Amino acid sequence: MPPEAGRNRVSPDRRQVNLAEKPETIVMIKSLRQSTLETLGLGSVLSIFKNGRLPVDTTEAVCRVFGGASERGSLVISGANGIVGAGKAMQLGSRLASFGVPVVALDFAGSPDGIGQKFAGLKNTFGTEGAARIMQNIIRLNYDGKNLPADLKNFRPRFLLEAVPEILEIKKAHYAIFRAAFPDIEIRSVTSGFPGAELGVGITHPAFPHEINKVWEVVEKTPSAVTQLFWALGMIPVCVSDHWSFVLDVLFCGLTLAGLRYHLNSNMPFWRIDKYIRKLLGPNPFRAHDAIGAKGANFLTWSCLHHLGKAYGGLFTPPEQLKNTVDGGQNWYPLNHFRPLVNWQLDPLEEQEFNTRILGPLYQMASLMLHENRAHYANMNIIGELCAQFRRGVLAEIRARGADAVIGTVTAYHKLEPQVAKSAWYPRVFDRMDTPEWQQLYVNAEHDGTVGVLTIGRESYNTDVDGELNRAIDWLKSERIQKVILCGDFHFSTQMVGADTSAFFPALKDESKGYEVSYQWSKTARRLNDEFKTSVGCVTGKRCLGGMLELMMHCHYLVAVSDCDLGMPEVTLPVIPGMEGCHWPFRRAHKKDWPRLVKLLLGGRFIKAKEATGWLVDDAGSLENTLKKVWRIAVGEDHGLALRPLNADPISGIPTDAACMAVADDPVTLAAQKAILDNIIASCGVTLNEAIDRQARHSAGFMSGDYCRGGAIGQQYAKTMKV
Repeated sequence: MPPEAGRNRVSPDRRQVNLAEKPETIVMIKSLRQSTLETLGLGSVLSIFKNGRLPVDTTEAVCRVFGGASERGSLVISGANGIVGAGKAMQLGSRLASFGVPVVALDFAGSPDGIGQKFAGLKNTFGTEGAARIMQNIIRLNYDGKNLPADLKNFRPRFLLEAVPEILEIKKAHYAIFRAAFPDIEIRSVTSGFPGAELGVGITHPAFPHEINKVWEVVEKTPSAVTQLFWALGMIPVCVSDHWSFVLDVLFCGLTLAGLRYHLNSNMPFWRIDKYIRKLLGPNPFRAHDAIGAKGANFLTWSCLHHLGKAYGGLFTPPEQLKNTVDGGQNWYPLNHFRPLVNWQLDPLEEQEFNTRILGPLYQMASLMLHENRAHYANMNIIGELCAQFRRGVLAEIRARGADAVIGTVTAYHKLEPQVAKSAWYPRVFDRMDTPEWQQLYVNAEHDGTVGVLTIGRESYNTDVDGELNRAIDWLKSERIQKVILCGDFHFSTQMVGADTSAFFPALKDESKGYEVSYQWSKTARRLNDEFKTSVGCVTGKRCLGGMLELMMHCHYLVAVSDCDLGMPEVTLPVIPGMEGCHWPFRRAHKKDWPRLVKLLLGGRFIKAKEATGWLVDDAGSLENTLKKVWRIAVGEDHGLALRPLNADPISGIPTDAACMAVADDPVTLAAQKAILDNIIASCGVTLNEAIDRQARHSAGFMSGDYCRGGAIGQQYAKTMKV
């Protein structure tokens, strides 16, 4: 279990694993729950601000894994022409090229050119010249599976990322060949199912799609230099325990199995099952198999379930039909023109049974993973969102439903599938639901007795984050902390994209739901301004947009890295900014800067933080300067910034001339611009106390109207919820 939350603990001596940390930075820190950074051996977020730098220097991390510049070795990816190997060759190759680390792509002679197929995507991202430079650093070598090519030694292999087929004997033989030739080489497997104890190597299991998804499930006894290098390169390593299929594939393969079992009981077509699963949870498991490549993905799912079934019994045992699908290699979805012929609808009782058959096994699998302590609770929860496309993580979903409802669902499922009740069911784990580890899945708080840090570990704001942020603020207040920093968690929130638009679905049909969201989220944001002596918003990711930017703007100071994108894209959805973005920034900016704010809100375009200094943010600079500036503000040292006061009185004179207006030629955007401008004028034209209600009513009224229902959010709602 994670350490007891809320207790004093000295941050461990991380000098052996934290490349940039100095001994004098070891401090007493109290936290609401363990930081996920700490699971990587990277300490606390508070220490990052105290030190004024990240805990790992990328160049030093490269040297630890691949050697110094004069003796730099290579990364070898075996099975490099496969879908995983080729994707990771592109992703890691693009990051390691500037450090002079060769990427050796090793595969059988005559295997399909998976790497060549990725070049078009590489060119779209980096341009022709940039893609060519990356490809120049990728060396392709062939081998026969038994003997390594003689030229390989010239590239001084230091790290092997193994992506050969999911057959245990083949993998073990592969490692033996490399260890015989290069005894000191680091080896990690990308396996989706075999534990490291079976393989004899560590695990770095990547999530699909492999070219762009940065999440890796990591299995190792202690945080290694490889894992910390991945983090320093912008990856998202997530520590999990050494159990069969870890976390991601228990969720992904388990959900596929639940859908398959429903098909066998009902004969409902797979594409229709996907629609109901998407409505319930968010993913499309069968479509995902087809997108990955059904032949390979079906085998991986069968392999994971086969071994899980041997270890845990009927909950995971795959039916014979799945093995037949593996052998046939066919897609789950038929041609599109067949679908209307079987447009299956469920009545309420049938849908209730469907939900039981899908949620029951999912909850039971979660109980197993919790019982085995497979991951930090926040890690286990976020894996489902970042990798399996759950709208909310499985632990957040369980928390929302409550222990009694969850146990009742599993009990009902056992009546439908009695064979799954015999093992792998641990209802007592739900007794832990009131602990900080489970209550704070997305938001954490730390302090050193003087300065507190609130960290958000989710890229989009939703009701779960809102509730957790309030609890974290309450905890800091109970600890008598009067100075606070608000930021991402330097782990999962590599960007802050705004509000989770699925949170607006109820508001499309019920105006009161829209008002509730806007008013409550705004009340939470105001606490940053009202309840602390000093609050500093810090933006270090690549973008901060919409509701997340509105939240940050409520801090007394807002500091960002220069090249971060800032924006209010609500007009493009369309929706009205409902977290006080239509009046709060005007109350803090000089009148001469109001045209910029109007243009920002009505245009929906992004600007760099360095362009917004003085009227939207207070300071923008390099990452190191940003961290140091934020800390000086928080502790009250000289920082050179004047506090921009908040005008609580009604303000008038909002510019509406053409120079401030973004050009739009479609009726939906024009309607959204008018509604946003109306909200700006209305909420600015009253006192600060009155504005929270005024802007919430405008936001809710537009969300329940035709233009919002016909826009991107309405279309997303129809695609997701109308089955």
